[in-house]
Amino acid sequence: MAASLTFFSKSPITCPVCDEKIYREEMRTGRGRQIAGNLTRELRRNYEVSQQYGEVFPLIYPVTVCPNCYYATFDDDFLLLPDKVLPAVEEGIPARQDALADVFPDLDFTGERGLPEGVASYVFATMTYEHFPKQFSPLFKSGLCQLRAAWLCSDLHRRRPTENFDYMAAVFYRKARYYYSRAVEGEQDGTQPLSGAKTLGPDIDKNYGYDGVLYLSGLLEFEYGPRSDPEMRRNALGRAKRTVARIFGMGKASKHKPAAILDNAREVYEAISKELDDGEPDPEA
Repeated sequence: MAASLTFFSKSPITCPVCDEKIYREEMRTGRGRQIAGNLTRELRRNYEVSQQYGEVFPLIYPVTVCPNCYYATFDDDFLLLPDKVLPAVEEGIPARQDALADVFPDLDFTGERGLPEGVASYVFATMTYEHFPKQFSPLFKSGLCQLRAAWLCSDLHRRRPTENFDYMAAVFYRKARYYYSRAVEGEQDGTQPLSGAKTLGPDIDKNYGYDGVLYLSGLLEFEYGPRSDPEMRRNALGRAKRTVARIFGMGKASKHKPAAILDNAREVYEAISKELDDGEPDPEA
């Protein structure tokens, strides 16, 4: 009999909102479960299809979700719900329960997760983090949730191309762009530091740190920022260009600034420069 892809914790944790008992599902490692493939422009790690396990989606597991009230956070935050925000999270139960009821009517967080549960977990986490205080870096975590939800919707679209998951992915990308932009502002002006995030991802195989956040902020602005107002677009791209320039303007590739970041940042910088019609990179970049 083939070894399983995931396992459930033997000891439950208790939801701090509704006291539901929760058995976490976690992905096993080794034995060819995750065969690393290419790294995308968005710093997502793709995985090759395993002959034994088929397609694997490691991103559907990092969020703990209460199957009753849909309180959801990244695993490390789940039991740290501040008392002062508990009432707001309780009030949000109906909104979380209704949010995806039409799209995913059969969500089940007590059994093995699929892509719908993966997408939903990040939506519910975003709805939860909107109540969390700044020491949890909720803006960044919301951006990360929206980006990963977009990725998983793209996976769903590939499997079910007639069900408009590509449209959902685009919505999540635009929301990710908003949160990443706010998160960079919060880090730079000190109103919401990124120190409350254990890892800055964006995927789970490698932590690209603050450079990764800067890069994705610029990329998401370029790809998904509003375009209806040309002047607003130009100003936003100018900020994105300066943000991305901070990455590759600091030196050569190293273990702290890998080539994947530097090469991609240069490409995005040049693409933004082309749209802005200002040609060559800034000499001080």
